[in-house]
Order: sequence, then C-alpha cells, then structure tokens
Amino acid sequence: MKPKQIWSNLAVTDLERTTKFYTELGFKAKNGNGELTSVTFGEDDFVVNFFLKDILQKNTQSEITDLTNGNELIMSLSAESKEEVNAWVAIVKKAGGKVTAEPYEIGPGYTFVFSDPDGHKFNILYWPGM
Repeated sequence: MKPKQIWSNLAVTDLERTTKFYTELGFKAKNGNGELTSVTFGEDDFVVNFFLKDILQKNTQSEITDLTNGNELIMSLSAESKEEVNAWVAIVKKAGGKVTAEPYEIGPGYTFVFSDPDGHKFNILYWPGM
C-alpha cells in the first residue's frame, strides 16, 4: 500500500468560527460545504478537514472524544526560531485560541501548546536543525 496523501479530520461545532480562527493563524481556506471546512498549511499544504461533530461521528461510526477531558492528538507546527515561537503566542491569543502551556525549553528546542476554540491541541516547535 502506498498512500498518496495524509490529512486530518477533526470535529468542531461551528464551521464559520473554525475557518476564521485558522485563517487568522495563516492557514489557507480550501473549501467548505455546510458539513465541513478545510484548510491547508505549510509548504506541503497539509490538509485539515473540520467536520461538524455529528457528521464526523456518523461518518466514522464512532464516538468523538470530549476534549475537555484529554487530547485526541497534538499536531505540531514548525518554527524557524525562538522569536517566531514567541510571535505565534500573540497570534494565537488574538485569533481566540487558548495557550495551555506558555513557551518553554525542551531539550535543544523551544515550544508552547495551544488549543483552538473546540479544544484541538497544537504546539509550535522550534528545533535547531529541523
């Protein structure tokens, strides 16, 4: 098996709010149809599909995790410097995200963690040589 592409599918409660939040972070809005909104990010245009929660639950035939009690996954976005990590903190807060871990050193790297309005977790990571 040789997949052509990988993307993520996440559950949200408000497509308009989600699109606004991620475009303010620099993601590019790709499409939407009333059941989902899609955005891309990075040099490879990684796709993140945000489905309304009931639609994703129906399509996957499984329960959706309650993000107030834990994480489903944490997606990482690379930064080119510690200064860029710090700049992201302000961008995330201005867009309506919640910083759940302020910037900190991690080995030779530097990172912080935030959640979007629906509780999906991301970290912005500067790692020398990456």
